[in-house]
Amino acid sequence: MNHQDKKVVTLAYGCQMSERDADTLTAISAQEGYIRSNDLENADLIIINTCCVRESAENKILGKIGEMKKLKEKNPHLKIAVSGCMVQQPGALERLQHRAPHVDIWAGTHNLPEFGRLIQQAEENQKVAEVWDEPGPALEATPLAEKGKLKASVNISYGCNNFCTYCIVPHVRGRERSRKPEDILCEVQELVESGCKEITLLGQNVNSYGHDLDISYDFADLLKQVDKIPGLLRVRFLTSHPKDLSDKLIGAVAAGEHLCEHFHLPIQSGSNEILKRMNRKYTREYYLNRIEKIREIIPEASITTDVIVGFPGETEGDFEQTLDIIDTVRFSQAFTFMYSKRSGTPAAVMPDQIPLDVKKRRLQLLMDHQNDQSLEWRKGMLGKIYEVLVEGPSKSNPDRLTGRTPGNELVVFSGDLELKGSLVKVRMLEARSWTLLGEIVTSLAGIS
Repeated sequence: MNHQDKKVVTLAYGCQMSERDADTLTAISAQEGYIRSNDLENADLIIINTCCVRESAENKILGKIGEMKKLKEKNPHLKIAVSGCMVQQPGALERLQHRAPHVDIWAGTHNLPEFGRLIQQAEENQKVAEVWDEPGPALEATPLAEKGKLKASVNISYGCNNFCTYCIVPHVRGRERSRKPEDILCEVQELVESGCKEITLLGQNVNSYGHDLDISYDFADLLKQVDKIPGLLRVRFLTSHPKDLSDKLIGAVAAGEHLCEHFHLPIQSGSNEILKRMNRKYTREYYLNRIEKIREIIPEASITTDVIVGFPGETEGDFEQTLDIIDTVRFSQAFTFMYSKRSGTPAAVMPDQIPLDVKKRRLQLLMDHQNDQSLEWRKGMLGKIYEVLVEGPSKSNPDRLTGRTPGNELVVFSGDLELKGSLVKVRMLEARSWTLLGEIVTSLAGIS
């Protein structure tokens, strides 16, 4: 086989951080001579980057790993790599190896920079398994899997210091490590020069960025510098922890030219008792204060959130307080979940675990509640004109274009495909369950 004919298919599960890690693994494999592909049947290397935040995601991934055995039987030279958070869980590697002996490479989150060497060893018909107990320094050399993407994500930090009682992330990604600002800015500049128009800055908690650097520099300072990079049309960020959302940061978003007026601010519960059990380190009153400050400075800001129902000890009264905060804040969108036990976290062994039928009922009530709020939010946009970054043809209606507002609302509208990658002004005409329909008023910038 010609060295340049090797094909890699990468499958990513979980959060944006996992997707960005998968992109990095794809880029590292490209340095080893593999060309990106979507053809599983004819792949030479398949990378599965995993997630372990919820049991349902883990079961889905295990099923996919099992499916790879048939591909390997048809194609004996195929190499299969499984990486990411699921592998990094304490004690998980031996269990996974026993369950899937057909996998050639096992790699945790901490040794991602070593992936090229692991590929080389696997190509020599070695079974390779490396899961470091501790992370190394923040990875600075993050190669690009492909150039010319309209939107891309850039890690600004790795790991988390918060230790919410339901969350496995600090145990599989380590303590928080901030990347150097000059390296982040260089990576963003390189992406923009390759054709990228929108950047999302990623961290488990972007708001605490810089606390471990030996200079006086925080996330607001980084946003201000990223905002000045020529050619960049949009800047987003994920995820913000409420306890670290400063007035300075809100002000930076308000003053920025390209910073999207969108805050993803997970509340998780509207009950102070449950927030305390979750170790979230804020109260509902403090959270509402942060919402009030955002709306005071940026009245049009879109605020989205995450909510968990059925956390151990959650009473009907606690749940009613969550519904109340949904009504009070009027989130444009909420990502809602049933609590799922994660082995190794304090919540997994807490008393008063909630029965599944109760969790399902509460989740449905919460979703119905939020869907009403989301539709009302979009109806409030009707008749108004918003800047939309054109992403290309609509998946559901290829004859029309699709794009997103600064608040991350999906909009479908008629227009020329040549507008892809440009900013256009769109008047909102109709609100639907998950999207808006609009019409172009005028194009603004970015057409190459």
